[in-house]
Amino acid sequence: MNPSILVIGSSNTDMVIKAPHLPVPGETILGGTFLMNAGGKGANQAVAAARLGGAVTFICKTGDDIFGKQSVELFNKEGIDTTLIFEDHNHPSGVALITVDDHAENCIVVAPGANLYLTAEDLIPVSGCIEKAGVLLMQLEIPVETVAYAVSVAASFNTPVILNPAPVCALSDELLSRLSIITPNETEASMLAGIKVTDEASAEEAARYLHAKGIATVIITLGAKGALVLHEDECSLVHAPVVNAIDTTAAGDVFNGALAVALSENKPMLEAVKFACKAAAISVTRMGAQASAPYRTEL
Repeated sequence: MNPSILVIGSSNTDMVIKAPHLPVPGETILGGTFLMNAGGKGANQAVAAARLGGAVTFICKTGDDIFGKQSVELFNKEGIDTTLIFEDHNHPSGVALITVDDHAENCIVVAPGANLYLTAEDLIPVSGCIEKAGVLLMQLEIPVETVAYAVSVAASFNTPVILNPAPVCALSDELLSRLSIITPNETEASMLAGIKVTDEASAEEAARYLHAKGIATVIITLGAKGALVLHEDECSLVHAPVVNAIDTTAAGDVFNGALAVALSENKPMLEAVKFACKAAAISVTRMGAQASAPYRTEL
């Protein structure tokens, strides 16, 4: 079966400590709870999409180590096609150290490992998979040159591309012009557009700046407020369900995975964003990254 959703991105193992507050430099905090979870933005999005009913193929690069092997095993259990995952014998699997406070805020330090060595050359033999995909979903935890190559291949085959520009970095106008959808949060939109996003009006201004770069649809995620959607030159605010958040880790990844599923099912854009907001809202009521991704029945 041809994949309807192709995710190209990162896979990490998240080591999470729940603490009363985020430490300041030089501070040691006692009394935290430790969790070890599968993570990485690409992997989180692939798992979220698979749990919501998407037919998902995932391309990433892991180390030849216990973390990499455990990750692939978990992807298989989620029903993800893992046949295009690369194993790097020279670099370890990616690891993220995450602290989550009592207000569900987090700080994250990532050692990318093998993720940094997923190259454009790796993707050349699997470009046919990009051609056949219904939707290509990517993030920026792999080299931006690799992302740019995949986007150019997708553009040549008219494969729709969703880019979640996280962690944010400078992106060329050429790359931006080839995207179908970009999904920054407020901080990422501020950096990409050079317009500080503080409210709905400034979010719309940033969205229109990015739209002028040639991106058909701009979706700026606004956390608990939902998402601002600029589609077919119309701006709309899609509200998120009100929930009691305990951990916002991977909420954006769940949003993007859900969006890809809804669009692969040909849902109208605003309906797809509502679906994505609902999935993300459920995810913040739980600890962990992939562990927090909801199943279709829960929506």
